[in-house]
Amino acid sequence: MNDLQTLRAALAPREVPQDVVDRSRHRLQNRMLAAPRRRVRPYALGAGLVASAAAAAVVVATVPGTPAPAPQPQAVAPVVTGQQVLLAAATVAERAPAGTGKYWHVKTASDKLTYEDWYTADGHMFFRGAKSGGKVIALGLSSLRLAATEVTFEQLRTLPPDPAALRDWLVNAIAHSGARTSAGPLTAEDRERELLLSMVSLVSTLPAPPAVRAAAFRSIAAYPGVRDLGPVPGGRGFLLPGDYRLVVDPATARINHTSMFVTADGAIYGASGPQGAEVSAEWTDSLPK
Repeated sequence: MNDLQTLRAALAPREVPQDVVDRSRHRLQNRMLAAPRRRVRPYALGAGLVASAAAAAVVVATVPGTPAPAPQPQAVAPVVTGQQVLLAAATVAERAPAGTGKYWHVKTASDKLTYEDWYTADGHMFFRGAKSGGKVIALGLSSLRLAATEVTFEQLRTLPPDPAALRDWLVNAIAHSGARTSAGPLTAEDRERELLLSMVSLVSTLPAPPAVRAAAFRSIAAYPGVRDLGPVPGGRGFLLPGDYRLVVDPATARINHTSMFVTADGAIYGASGPQGAEVSAEWTDSLPK
């Protein structure tokens, strides 16, 4: 064998026995089976964070000295004064539509008497009460009354809607009314009583326009010595100078009860009982039969 043949024999691939191949394959498989497997838990990290956060929250909540959450403010009901009630009634009266009808009807019922008056715009009056045997009778011409002061439908329609101007008008009308008491001319105290009762008549028994009724309510609210008696059946109670009582319904701007009222002949009638007399006044187109 020459040198080239010797080199070719050395580089030629050798045939590997089959048993050697089988043993090598088995050793590789045994190593693969013996190696530990790593199991991946995809949510392990997130669960750990949640648990840690919950534990931290418990720790924070129980650490001494941690400030407590600030208390939420509680709703407090507003205090409504008597003056606010009267002013609210003034607003309701001002927004009410002007009534119309053929007759202005006034009904007054107390524990001692009940009577009704109907007035026409031209001054005629009709009456029903104990003195008429429960029948409606015509009394002829008769004026409306602002306490002791006579007033016409036209004058009521032209009264000033400003509280100060209305008060001035009433003071002047009382001074020139010629009204007297059994003791003589009206005193300053008498005139002040007449002024207050005139304002009460405007909001209770007279067909005053809405703006005038509102001005009268505002004048009563500003009147010295008016005391708030708080909620009572029928509305809000008020004690006026002279121990006169009123019950005002601010929702309707009506006087539901009063301890005094001016009768058709100008007399001031006092009603006994805690509620006084029940008063209603409205326009109507017919007389009862």
